[in-house]
Amino acid sequence: MELDNYIQTAVRSILKNPILEVLIEIKITKILKQSNFIKRDVGYPPFQIILHFVYMLVMQKRQSTFIKKSDSAFGKDSYYRFIKESRYNWRKFLMLSTTTLLQKIKSLHKDGEHRLLFIDDTVEAKRGKYIEGSCKYIWSNKEHRSINALNIVSLNYADTHSTFQLDFSIKMNDSNRKDISEFTTKLHHRSNAYYRKSEITKGKNILAIEMLERALDSGVDADYLLVDSWYAKPNFINQANELGMPVIARLPNNKLIWNFKAKHKTLNSIYENLKNIRHKQSGKHGKISYKYFDAIVEHDILGKVKLVFLHTGKDLLVFISTDIIISAKEILATYKKRWNIEQGYKDLRNLFGLGKEENRIYESLIAKITLSMFAYNLVSYINRIKHEPQTLGELFRDLECELETLAISMQLFIKILTKISEIGNVVKENKDLLQIIAVLSAYTQKELGFMCES
Repeated sequence: MELDNYIQTAVRSILKNPILEVLIEIKITKILKQSNFIKRDVGYPPFQIILHFVYMLVMQKRQSTFIKKSDSAFGKDSYYRFIKESRYNWRKFLMLSTTTLLQKIKSLHKDGEHRLLFIDDTVEAKRGKYIEGSCKYIWSNKEHRSINALNIVSLNYADTHSTFQLDFSIKMNDSNRKDISEFTTKLHHRSNAYYRKSEITKGKNILAIEMLERALDSGVDADYLLVDSWYAKPNFINQANELGMPVIARLPNNKLIWNFKAKHKTLNSIYENLKNIRHKQSGKHGKISYKYFDAIVEHDILGKVKLVFLHTGKDLLVFISTDIIISAKEILATYKKRWNIEQGYKDLRNLFGLGKEENRIYESLIAKITLSMFAYNLVSYINRIKHEPQTLGELFRDLECELETLAISMQLFIKILTKISEIGNVVKENKDLLQIIAVLSAYTQKELGFMCES
């Protein structure tokens, strides 16, 4: 075996880069080619640039800081041009990478554990007047008022242990701060970016159904779709059912939206008719005690469905399941897992840069949000395959420290060897030392993906 092969083997056995290992495992270069991330005549390989973006997110480095501190960083224009490129299919990249990760954990599922899809939307505050896709008046549940923001509709996957981001769309309403005709980049009508931009004015229910259809066509396997009361409308639930996806949702108590067959049509009248004759079960969620019962009713559009009436003493909450075999207790337990996506949004904001894109151009926003979700999925997968899963925040901090320690340690080690090589006698006695330094430097960068000074 030649010297450089010995060194490559040694470096690989010691420098275990968990991020790079996962990317190689899912055959990321193949996914990039399928998503039209093809290297042109000039520029750097898309894989290398995406890897740098993932490191920026995991190590929480701003782009300017990463460029300054990493010897292997490209010029700032390389990163800006990359995220503005209209030919790249960012949606396909996220979907293919996520479905590949889901296939890897399929064997870890246990019988009786539901695999769930979630449709939800999140609001990301944006103060800039010229941020494309942002609107003046978007209601924020967090701040309990309308704010200047981006409205992101997303499709997510979760099981008992992990959450993954599958797809998203930006929804723009009539209060947009910049009209779609005024967006900076003029796009070719057959480019991937043009198709992505054209969806921005569609309704949220339409966007949600389109995302669900794409996920199922990509081979995503799930037992139920969970939605909140905003999406819980008969036509939306019926469309999801026609795609073969049973729905569990919380219903809005609105007699204009929900009316059932038989004598008692509204949710309130069904509850009043049944509350004294049905056996009630009790439960507890945190400090809140409640009683509940279920009933099978018939709807004009949906046919037979199961309703679960839950009363806390103050409020009446109603849940619907298009699967009438599942028990009321299981419906409530399943719907509680919607908290997974709320925690996912929190992690995306706090750890993976969601909402901190620092871009005004619509195509760049799509790219940066996709990269945040992609990095989130990688860390979520690493956490899942470990024998002792941590919270995502704990694992994130461990990875951040591990990557920086590896990069700094190897950089210092190579510098020490370089200083030694400058001593004349050493070089004369060991002609291979300079070759060792060169090979070490090359393979260290290959295994880590970058080199970092601090």
